[in-house]
Amino acid sequence: AALLTLTRNRGAATYAQTLQNIPETQVTTLENGLRVASEESNHPTCTVGVWIEAGSRYEDPKTNGAAFFVEHMALKGTKKRPGSAFEKEVESLGAHLNGYTSREQTAFYIKALSKDMPKAVELLSDLVQNCALEDSQIEKERVVILQELKEMDSNLADVTFDYLHATAYQGTSLAHTVEGTTDNIKRMTRGDLASYVDTHFKAPRMVLAAAGGISHKELVDAAKQHFTGAPFTSKGDSVPALKRCRFTGSEIRARDDGLPLAHIALAVEGPGWADPDNVVLNVANAIIGRYDRTFGGGKNQSSKLATLAVEHNLCHSFEPFNTCYSDTGLFGFHFVSDPLSVDDMMFCAQGEWMRLCTSTTESEVTRAKNYLRNAMVAQLDGTTRVCENIGSHLLHYGRRIPLEEWDARISAVDAKMVRDVCSKYIYDKCPAIAAVGPIEQLLDYNRLRSAMYWVRL
Repeated sequence: AALLTLTRNRGAATYAQTLQNIPETQVTTLENGLRVASEESNHPTCTVGVWIEAGSRYEDPKTNGAAFFVEHMALKGTKKRPGSAFEKEVESLGAHLNGYTSREQTAFYIKALSKDMPKAVELLSDLVQNCALEDSQIEKERVVILQELKEMDSNLADVTFDYLHATAYQGTSLAHTVEGTTDNIKRMTRGDLASYVDTHFKAPRMVLAAAGGISHKELVDAAKQHFTGAPFTSKGDSVPALKRCRFTGSEIRARDDGLPLAHIALAVEGPGWADPDNVVLNVANAIIGRYDRTFGGGKNQSSKLATLAVEHNLCHSFEPFNTCYSDTGLFGFHFVSDPLSVDDMMFCAQGEWMRLCTSTTESEVTRAKNYLRNAMVAQLDGTTRVCENIGSHLLHYGRRIPLEEWDARISAVDAKMVRDVCSKYIYDKCPAIAAVGPIEQLLDYNRLRSAMYWVRL
């Protein structure tokens, strides 16, 4: 018993100690502008990736979908490793290769044994420098992407958020979908894809990030050896300034009474990545909480909106969101409900927003801050999540913000800050609304706009 107690005490660490013991993120900028960043640990595996400041926001209406198409092509072979040779070399390491494209960034990453880190860097450099873009492979991927677009149309949550961006940022590049349009994919040429790569895959716009059982010095040495091709021979052009994407309070409604459930998203303009108000808004979202019918707890959940949803059968699920971009964002909520519950659910959700602006309590903020701390730490479980955190932070903030600093920012939030910041972004603001499905009961825009403030006598 004494031995068990000793072992238990030795393994215990306070939350503050845990934050302080997280390894330091080391960052080195090469002569060509490539940023190399890593977090060393004792993991037997590592994740190495390239994060690029490129995505659908950098496209115009005619080239929308190029970034997504390039992501597909990059994983299908290079000039040095044509066809399936690239995939076979990754598989021979027992590694996992993946990538994704968003509105403001593109990423490719490999998870492998720590000893294979130099090889992973070589493969990534070949991928971003020497993408083959073979005509035969382009035609094959064109068919694959068109099929993916059809499948995406059946995901009503994704469709709703695409509509939300289209109405909130109409006429700007943020209104584009990440995947592009069917017409664009059908007529996209090799020249379009090559032009996109040549324009955006530049060293100053990239971060080579790694996490796991690796040495930062070895990572830098590997980067100097392999990231030396045509896009990396010099610092190249500076990152072009993005055009301001102006937010518009408006709506898109896609009514289809043949669908069983309605998807509704409502948002106001939020701050960009680097704005300190984001911490307060994330606390506010934690107060609202999230709900799904599959959750336990019933009426005993801490979220007031979840309690109302259970008591009055308002919805199947709801979730708040705070989607950030470099200079703007969307702060809002999305819910799925039966056709006859749309009005009641919207009334309760907007009422909860007004309560955040006027009567948030300290006890709610304390609970929300604890939830946010837990979610923050949970997001860094494993080398892949840590690697993604490093890469995206350097693109968004120019540095990796340590957990200890995040914790200090969260701790500084109080109820008055939540009321003030929510009033700044929510109270009496024109929202953007997207609705899909059987939405006959959704009130007209002016009625929904009038619920964005309370008349107080």
